[in-house]
Order: sequence, then structure tokens, then C-alpha cells
Amino acid sequence: MGTRGRPRHPDVLTPAEWQVVHAVRHGMSNREIARRRGVSLDAVKFHVANALLKLGLQRRAELRTWRGVPADSALYGQGGSDMVLQLGTIGQIARPVSNIQTAVDFYGGTLGLRHLYTFGDLAFFDCGGTRLFLSANDGPVGEPSVLYFRVDNIQSAYDDLRARGVEFETAPHLIHKHDGGVEEWMAFFPDPDGHLLAIMAQVAPEP
Repeated sequence: MGTRGRPRHPDVLTPAEWQVVHAVRHGMSNREIARRRGVSLDAVKFHVANALLKLGLQRRAELRTWRGVPADSALYGQGGSDMVLQLGTIGQIARPVSNIQTAVDFYGGTLGLRHLYTFGDLAFFDCGGTRLFLSANDGPVGEPSVLYFRVDNIQSAYDDLRARGVEFETAPHLIHKHDGGVEEWMAFFPDPDGHLLAIMAQVAPEP
């Protein structure tokens, strides 16, 4: 007789668990994850608990520094390299706004920046090759902008910077997967004044 229930997933986590873990590593609360994904808070807590059990971790906070990568990710199997770390161009600048639609009308309509895409309360514009990331903020909007440095190999850059004493808030984690399969991976760390910086990489699937 066959076993009952769902077949075992080939990856260490299910797709739903990975989505929640990515969000946790991005610093989101369970309530925010539930709101953004349109699911119940109990569902998010269930996925977090399952992920911790499968990974042998004790606390939710440990997920933020866990180095796992989904088996179907373009980054899977990409380890470090012997290349000397060289931060690339600034690939993205983040700016909080009080109202996303008003900001989209201003930056796109008034300033004429090329609108790339909008996801809920997040909007992206092209500024001559540097991406402007706008996010709706319920609180004050006077926080410094986040600078995102492009790197060729985010795993290697993460290891190299940690060896130099940089204290990352999270391990590299998936931010978004585009329709064409290109993945956006990021990891965040503070400068000496506590202002947030990040390394970012766009990882394309194998042709």
C-alpha cells in the first residue's frame, strides 16, 4: 500500500515555506508577511515553525542568517570565488514615500523617469541605469536612502566582507524572481553611523 498524504518535496523546504523564509530574511514580521501574501497570520506561523523544524533551528531569528538557497534557484550551487572583492556600480537607491501613487505620479509623470514596474506599495524607476526603489512608509519618511552595490558573486562578496569585519543583518536572500527567471538577491549591513547599505546581484538561470 502507498503512503497517504502529500509526496515529500524534493527541496529542503516547500515553495510556500521558502517564500516565508525569504520574507523573514528580509526583515518582515509575521504580520507583514501575512498581509503581503494575502494569507492568515496562523498560516505564516505554521510555515515558520515547519521551516525551523526541518532546518534544525531553534528560533525565528536564526532564519535571518541561515545561508540556504532553493534547489531551483539560479544561485544554487554558486559558491565563493578567488576573485578580489570589487563593489560595482550603485545598482539601486531606496527611498521611503508617504503615498506610493502620488510618488509614482511625481517621479514618472512630473520628472519623466522611466517606470519599470509596481508591486503593491513598491515602485521602481530607471535613472540612467541606477534603479530608484520607492516604498510606502507608514512612519516618518526622513530616513537616509539605502545604497545597493552591485556585485558579481553575492556569496563570495558576503564572505569577503564578513572576513573584513562587516556585520550583516541577514544572509544573502532572494528578493524577487522576474518572469524571465532572473533572480534578485540582496544582503544588508550598516555603515559606521548605522545607515543601511546592501550588496545586490541579479542571477540569471543557466541558458
